[in-house]
Amino acid sequence: MSGHSKWHNIQKTKGAADAKRSAAFTKIAREIIVAVKEGGSGDPNNNSRLAQVIVKARAANMPNDNIKRTIEKAAGAGNADNYESITYEGYGPSGVAVIVETMTDSRNRTASSMRHYFDKYGGNLGASGCVSWSFDKKGVIVIEDEDGDYDEDEMMMEALEAGAADYQKDDDVHIIYTDPDDFNDVCAALQDKYTFASAQIEMVPQNYQTLEKEEDIKNMQKMLEVMEDDDDVQNVYHNWENND
Repeated sequence: MSGHSKWHNIQKTKGAADAKRSAAFTKIAREIIVAVKEGGSGDPNNNSRLAQVIVKARAANMPNDNIKRTIEKAAGAGNADNYESITYEGYGPSGVAVIVETMTDSRNRTASSMRHYFDKYGGNLGASGCVSWSFDKKGVIVIEDEDGDYDEDEMMMEALEAGAADYQKDDDVHIIYTDPDDFNDVCAALQDKYTFASAQIEMVPQNYQTLEKEEDIKNMQKMLEVMEDDDDVQNVYHNWENND
């Protein structure tokens, strides 16, 4: 079935070093805070965006106590955290499409950093909408199956019956796609039986681009690394097909 076939393009926190795991938890906590504030509730049953972030947090192995404390902090009257979500779009080396989702308390700092990253590594920051038209927003649930414990047909049927839009097997990984509005229901139907390696709403490229020049490949790798290491960056999506 069609869809997002490149598992190596998906951001993974599972198995990361302690420092990276801590940074990932910090970024997810920031998403929780914004979801509570914008959704007006610390109850995921009444706040679909918060429910989505909780699923993402659990897939990243964020402890339940951390999730609970962050929700309570966000819902508290004295919480002064003031983050805004800003999405940047542009091009990497040889025109690779790049979308960077940020959450920041300083719009000027983040804009300056994003422009610098694109310029330094052979790309350029574009206008809003310049590449997002070539991506689709989808719920993406990734289930690793290195030992082949899961039956492919059974999982596909369970996912589709739960409301998933698509299913795909990519080597030892099962990937389930949903419409964003159906994401929470599909996760709820599958999470008791399967362990998610990743589960979130993503921007999925409609097609992929390869890079032929070694310099372009190195610059693309470096650009993605510095973006992902930036504290203001939540997610980076691109249509580069890295065959490493």
